[in-house]
Amino acid sequence: MAATMVKDGNLNYSEDEEENYSDDGDWGDWKADDNGVGGGEEEEDDDGSESDFLCLFCDSHFVSCDLLFEHCRLSHGFDFHRIRKELKLDFYSSFKLINYIRSKVAENKCWSWKIEADDFKDVKFPWDEEKYLKPFWQEDSLLYSFADDEEDEEDTFDREEVMEDLRKLGDLCIDVEALGETSMSNNDKCNINGSKDVTLLSNCNGLKDDLIVNGKDAEPKVCDGRLVNRNIKKVNENYFGSYSSFGIHKEMLSDKVRTEAYRDALLKNPTLLNGSVVMDVGCGTGILSLFAAKAGALRVVAVEASEKMAKVATKIAKDNKVFNDNEHNGVLEVAHSMVEELDKSIQIQPHSVDVLVSEWMGYCLLYESMLSSVLYARDRWLKPGGAILPDTATMFVAGFGKGATSLPFWEDVYGFDMSSIGKEILEDTARLPIVDVIEERDLVTQPALLQTFDLATMKPDEVDFTATATLEPTESEAKTRLCHGVVLWFDTGFTSRFCKENPTVLSTSPYTPPTHWAQTVLTFQEPISVAPASLLPRDDRRGAIGTKECPASSIHLRVSVARAHEHRSIDISLEATGLSSKGQKRHWPVQIFNL
Repeated sequence: MAATMVKDGNLNYSEDEEENYSDDGDWGDWKADDNGVGGGEEEEDDDGSESDFLCLFCDSHFVSCDLLFEHCRLSHGFDFHRIRKELKLDFYSSFKLINYIRSKVAENKCWSWKIEADDFKDVKFPWDEEKYLKPFWQEDSLLYSFADDEEDEEDTFDREEVMEDLRKLGDLCIDVEALGETSMSNNDKCNINGSKDVTLLSNCNGLKDDLIVNGKDAEPKVCDGRLVNRNIKKVNENYFGSYSSFGIHKEMLSDKVRTEAYRDALLKNPTLLNGSVVMDVGCGTGILSLFAAKAGALRVVAVEASEKMAKVATKIAKDNKVFNDNEHNGVLEVAHSMVEELDKSIQIQPHSVDVLVSEWMGYCLLYESMLSSVLYARDRWLKPGGAILPDTATMFVAGFGKGATSLPFWEDVYGFDMSSIGKEILEDTARLPIVDVIEERDLVTQPALLQTFDLATMKPDEVDFTATATLEPTESEAKTRLCHGVVLWFDTGFTSRFCKENPTVLSTSPYTPPTHWAQTVLTFQEPISVAPASLLPRDDRRGAIGTKECPASSIHLRVSVARAHEHRSIDISLEATGLSSKGQKRHWPVQIFNL
């Protein structure tokens, strides 16, 4: 379902465009409709290069955001700037709105909303979900440019004020009487600012939630979900196939911090494991399942989606005399399956597992998106009150200095200054997340808690989140230092909730021995000068906050992490605000990273 709200107006979308897909399931180019709506020649820059901004509703291209939004207003009746102003949408809400529209147009879904003058309480924008923080297209230039003219604004987003304004607009409801309508008149364009009645199109040609997008009479065309599923299947095959490399497993098994944390949790908590039914999601070589069998588990179900590694785990279990089949009397059985399809591989009753264990963590904790599968297994197979290992996960953030970059190397190469290369590399890293080991000495702020997850109770959609944190400069050195960006890491806990005899923590912190996860580095587009408030002079200092003349006494961060449109990837948005010792603020542009 999709919607846009307007003052004293209604919305109707209808378009007969459809998407093309390549044979391997990737997104392809869009087709223009036969009567040319939204089509035409692509505009070009003065130098002849292709334009950069694609219309929200058709396949027209433009050389600037302003031209694109003017086209949307005139050709599609969609006034982006007016909507932002009237609904007081901040950057994140506007970012979500763009992805929301892109996704609904691409999915070919019918939608419509209308305004009614009733009580307006607890209404949530239809695009106000964390999933719309994921760029629908990874190279959508519009997402990175629509707010360029607002970088110096310091107005904060007041939800209560917005809610009050929305109450003045009236209530929002679905016109259920119009279900089943499949077409509109030729004059019905995407009318954001007019006053025509709205028709809810929610069952086009008997197909649930299909889309008509443009005001021309035409048969609706449906996006075949099987093509999208084919793309997901291909990503899954590549993902699970990558784990058939023994080199990856050697790296993970050699990671003592990782492996010994799981070993201690499984072998040093006998009351938890002895006589229990254990499920290991993503078993790989089967090391965690072997620990569970050694700890006295009654039954161990090792689930592995890689065909090669399922065979390897089976062979290892047999070699260690713990395999269970008609010829072996052990406790360990290996299921070659995704956990979501486990019913097809083995016989196991729902909610029959005592202990669910998995090493699901990826870079920046959530890369690979395996946590969703673990939560599925928890809800499907774990007994009420059963143990999940680990049962907590916590993300932290801190600011890093020059020593964590490549600048020092390039400043003196056999006595020659090559710092221009280092600066260019640093500019490039401001667009890409880096996975690297950061040393404690290179941190210029204190660490801050970013997000916590209770794996025993969290909901699957809580994997996507937005959180804030404040970074305080370290006081170890009485001087101003440059903060070049932030580093993210995580801890997972095997807490006393389940591991009563021997709780333990697996940490990927810069303050502890390094792991194969290292840390995830996000580089600022512009370094921020910081210094502890106690070291700053009390007289008024001139200059922009975050510069050498006026260092920030703290950095306020807003970070969003969300599963990306590309399956198993994540998108990270980073917004930094420098605060002076007197409470003055300076905002930097939001940065988007894809991992």
